[in-house]
Amino acid sequence: MALMARLRHPEHGCPWDLKQTFSTIAPYTLEEASEVAEAIAREDYENLKEELGDLLFQVLFHARIAEEAGMFSFDDICQELQSKLVRRHPHVFPDGTLSSFASDDKLTPEVVKQRWQAIKAEEKAKKSIAVSTSAMPDDLPSSMPALLRAEKIQSAAAKVGFDWPDVEPVVDKIYEELNEVLEARAEGIERVSEEVGDLMFACVNLARHLKVDAEMAMRKASVKFEQRFRSMEVLADNDGFSFQQLTLDEMESYWQQSKA
Repeated sequence: MALMARLRHPEHGCPWDLKQTFSTIAPYTLEEASEVAEAIAREDYENLKEELGDLLFQVLFHARIAEEAGMFSFDDICQELQSKLVRRHPHVFPDGTLSSFASDDKLTPEVVKQRWQAIKAEEKAKKSIAVSTSAMPDDLPSSMPALLRAEKIQSAAAKVGFDWPDVEPVVDKIYEELNEVLEARAEGIERVSEEVGDLMFACVNLARHLKVDAEMAMRKASVKFEQRFRSMEVLADNDGFSFQQLTLDEMESYWQQSKA
């Protein structure tokens, strides 16, 4: 906090930091959050320590801007967070204080999540925030990763019973959507784009039914592909070949080597 105050000092601070606002910093906040997720996907826990620090710095930056404007401070942020988490965990803090302890009765994660949502709805009602009658969540930011957003939308529909009872129909839906992609190939890019989107949405549904985090699974798959591709390039270079000049069959051979 002291460092942040120095960086924003009107006379002796950093010109770049002084120039920033909530709006100009927001993209960096999203970037740092993504880098945290990336470090986790790579299981790079040494780098995760640094990335979490970068993300924390973003919170401090926003807090400092707010404090300078007389809105709130970093302490206010922490106090509100603590109060909210205590309030939303009555099964842990039955008296509404950090010093209280719950009974030994154990709740399932599903029940805890249901209670959390009910408490959130009560909080909105007390703040006179309109609570939508739709099952669809109305508080998903537009910047949320697409796979994560799809999972949350599907989960919301499932809560009111609009869901398949098991995995098999979801798999059938994926094949159905794949066939529609193939049928749309001759009808122009717009139709293909829509059908590919439907296919991806169905794949997220499968991940949800299998209790897999689709967003993290995609991150890990991308990391795995990137690592294998770089390995292919190194293997080809060690053999004295320019990777770009290899045939597809030769590239496939190096791909299998990289997997091994």
